Amino acid sequence: MAQGDKKKQKRGGWRTWAWRIFIVLGFAVSLALIFNEQIKLFMVNQMSQSAVRTTQTLKKSDVKKNKKVKASYDFAKVEALDLNNVTKAAVERNLKPIGMISVPSVSIYLPIMKGLGGNNLAVGAGTMKPDQQMGKRNYALAGHHIHKQKTLFSPLENVRTGANIYITDKSTVYTYKIDFQKVVDKSQVQYIDDIPGKNMITLVTCSSNQILQPERHIIQGQLVHTAKATNKTLRVFANQ
Repeated sequence: MAQGDKKKQKRGGWRTWAWRIFIVLGFAVSLALIFNEQIKLFMVNQMSQSAVRTTQTLKKSDVKKNKKVKASYDFAKVEALDLNNVTKAAVERNLKPIGMISVPSVSIYLPIMKGLGGNNLAVGAGTMKPDQQMGKRNYALAGHHIHKQKTLFSPLENVRTGANIYITDKSTVYTYKIDFQKVVDKSQVQYIDDIPGKNMITLVTCSSNQILQPERHIIQGQLVHTAKATNKTLRVFANQ
């Protein structure tokens, strides 16, 4: 075989391998794009369930310590839930829960995290104001929404007025009854303000999972009961 033919054959072999690699990479990227949402949902579900299990074993002393961590409350820095920030949260996994929330009527069982950091909101509900205290004034929590899913605050799209919301700091269980729901523009932040003479809870989530969604679903409830946290009273936080 002539030297020139050998060179042509060699170049042709490299081209063939290059095309094969290109096709495999393209196929992998296509699969990633197709299953991006499913992968994200799977990771969020796994992380939130793990965080709930961790929170269920928390001691009161752990909660007190976790309340001292620094936190961000900048609404403008809250990012949409995508595979990038979910992966970041999965890698870092430095979670410090300060309590739990449950809305049994729509199967919400989540850890409560301090602040609106991306890692916090990838696994549970985040407090919206500094120095919030359970059972006092307006206890405001934010969570992500993914339409027609059962993760994070998504099930709130089906919650009804009159349903109970439970939160705990592992010392006390607080029961609130929902008496107000409304979809508002994201600029209407007055709903998380304290109201003199009222001990209430406010849950805030997007009204859909669209990027740059301008509307928020507001759910509010009034405090109707408090009880010491015992094995019996904490059962409302167990997804059974």
